Amino acid sequence: MRSYYIAGNWKMHKTVAESVTLAQELVEQLKTCKHKVMIAPAFTALSAVAQAIRGSSIVLGAQNMGPEAQGAHTGEISPLMLKDLGVQAVILGHSERRHSYLETDELINRKVLLALEYGLQPILCVGETLAEREAGNLEAVVGSQVRDGLKGVALSSLGSVTIAYEPVWAIGTGKTATPEDADAVHAYIRQVLAGLYNQKAADSMIIQYGGSVKPDNVSQLMAKPNIDGALVGGASLKVDSFSPIALFV
Repeated sequence: MRSYYIAGNWKMHKTVAESVTLAQELVEQLKTCKHKVMIAPAFTALSAVAQAIRGSSIVLGAQNMGPEAQGAHTGEISPLMLKDLGVQAVILGHSERRHSYLETDELINRKVLLALEYGLQPILCVGETLAEREAGNLEAVVGSQVRDGLKGVALSSLGSVTIAYEPVWAIGTGKTATPEDADAVHAYIRQVLAGLYNQKAADSMIIQYGGSVKPDNVSQLMAKPNIDGALVGGASLKVDSFSPIALFV
């Protein structure tokens, strides 16, 4: 039986003090939450937020990670550094990394493998642009991103991986795939996983939906059989919008 996993991606928002305040409010508001909840503040706030959520059930996540453990990689963050701060999960392959910073499937795969090597739980993001969807290439794009992103990931490690389906055209735009459309893509991802591994692995995979998730649409999305949680962007920046998403049932 899969469980729900709600993750908040704070992106490039909030000072350290603002991040701590939000984290403390979430600790208080989510005491009764039955679902796995992760928050990913900016790198500068990771240490302080780790202290703010200590003793709670909230998981500390990072928004990205470099492809090497250490070395001459100016401006990068390694898994060793993240673990040193108490980070447990890391978002990899987010559409903003793919499209704004031109990260390739090969690079993202290196990061996924490195995260697993160092005991971090990667959230592998996949999703199509509006042009790709309208051209009928949704399955080709998403399928390739899943296959390439998981290349070399052993079946024994797959339980540490979460996939987040985020249609690029629905991120930060206010547009949301209908629950039916989102569920259909999630079901397709399970088909791909069954081909890569087996049906049991496909059925066990937690697949989040990301793309303008809000308190007023989360219940409809989570009611679908193949949607197991949410990767939340803008709505994760305020306790009044993120808490209802995490507490949707």
